[in-house]
Amino acid sequence: MEKQITKTSEINWKPLIEEGVKTDGISVKTLCYDDVAKRPTAFLSKFEPGASYPNHSHPSGEEIFVLEGEVRSGKDELKKGDYLYMPPGSTHSVFSKTGCILLFKVPEEVVILK
Repeated sequence: MEKQITKTSEINWKPLIEEGVKTDGISVKTLCYDDVAKRPTAFLSKFEPGASYPNHSHPSGEEIFVLEGEVRSGKDELKKGDYLYMPPGSTHSVFSKTGCILLFKVPEEVVILK
């Protein structure tokens, strides 16, 4: 992967669309895209009030930084400025009562748990 600059003020939010996954009220801006894996590895995610992402696992872990608002990640309540590291194999769901913008770093695709 080569050096990349992403000017987030110049790109629009796009609805998060994942086949078979309810993602209403979640939008994303891709920051870093892995051409080999064909997926973003770093992205901004905006949750509208009441939006949620279902329970899932992280084969290679995950990092979350809260830029705006508040979010619940599993049992953890996170607010603006909070950082969360989830180790490989960890599981959680994500919900925002009031809305939020998050920075995600996800090195490998998540697995939705039924």
